[in-house]
Amino acid sequence: MLKQFLSRLPRKSPKSDPIDSPRAAGATVQRSNTAVRRTSSAVFPASLVAGIEPLLAFKDVSGSEKTNLFISKLSLCCVVFDFNDPSKSVTEKDLKRSTLIELLDFVTSGPPRFTEPAILAMCKMCAINLFRVFPPNYRSNSHAGENDNDDEPMFDPAWAHLQIVYDILLKFVTSSSVEAKVAKKYINHSFILRLLDLFDSEDPRERECLKAILHRIYGKFMVHRPFIRKSISNIFYRFVCENERHNGIAELLEIFGSVITGFALPLKEEHKIFLWRALIPLHKPKSLGIYFQQLSYCVTQFIDKEPKLASTVIRGLLKYWPVTNSQKEVMFLGELEEIVEAISMAEFQKVMVPLFMRIGCCINSFHFQCFFPHK
Repeated sequence: MLKQFLSRLPRKSPKSDPIDSPRAAGATVQRSNTAVRRTSSAVFPASLVAGIEPLLAFKDVSGSEKTNLFISKLSLCCVVFDFNDPSKSVTEKDLKRSTLIELLDFVTSGPPRFTEPAILAMCKMCAINLFRVFPPNYRSNSHAGENDNDDEPMFDPAWAHLQIVYDILLKFVTSSSVEAKVAKKYINHSFILRLLDLFDSEDPRERECLKAILHRIYGKFMVHRPFIRKSISNIFYRFVCENERHNGIAELLEIFGSVITGFALPLKEEHKIFLWRALIPLHKPKSLGIYFQQLSYCVTQFIDKEPKLASTVIRGLLKYWPVTNSQKEVMFLGELEEIVEAISMAEFQKVMVPLFMRIGCCINSFHFQCFFPHK
């Protein structure tokens, strides 16, 4: 099996093929019986598989050949194995994992500037390994908001490989050897959307990796910032208005919490619309407790940036007030307490009457508890 696996790889040749040549396209690693490609060829076109033996170590080739070896090793890692059966293709899996570790060490070592073919090969390898559609039974069948905190997380059996691919992508995005103006052609809107789809993973380790990577992409590729904000907003809209099921809301809010702190003053109308149409409606779902801390932080950041938004936020909280859920009411009251401590008198007077009417209802509720001192 190992010989069959390696026989599909290119051997060292005196001259590399052009990136768009028929020979180069034909040399792409094909699907094997034990491997499944998890991305469409439409995402990335067929690219160069460098004419160099991929099992060579980086220290065994000259500086001029390191880029070709890098591309060749990336192509070797474009085979995705089935990890549901641990007994299948053990040797091939170990070979791929050791190659991924080599790639991680190479990217971390501060290599020379990555060429465009190298950036293309890197994005293609990451897309093939990471971008996948989760099966229907991958997500929990429990209803939203019911025992969410007690659900056991599901761990992807392929994590031994996925974790290294995520580490490679993170180091690659943050590397000074990657020019943003070149990489933005491949870390593009399609690539970012597929990354955002992965936030619905039930594996918390994967969501943490995605959070770090997307935050770095947002920081490095300024041209993509409006698109990232809009795409995250769309995820929030679908979550609130459609099924109230998504595993990565807390992580996406954490990213936005950092983004909000960098907003320039005065706030753009786009950002205020995001607060009113995306953040405030996130108080509505039953599963609020899972991401309430991150949501409250984002709202507070908006008010710190522009205190006049305090009355707008209070009106929004009153609109989505949970009249039949005492646990959510406690969360709302805690958030209101923070807002009222920072609100100006002018803004407070705008919402004073409806606010105290709601507080009065809470005091008269059967769930209200009075604590009296002992005599």
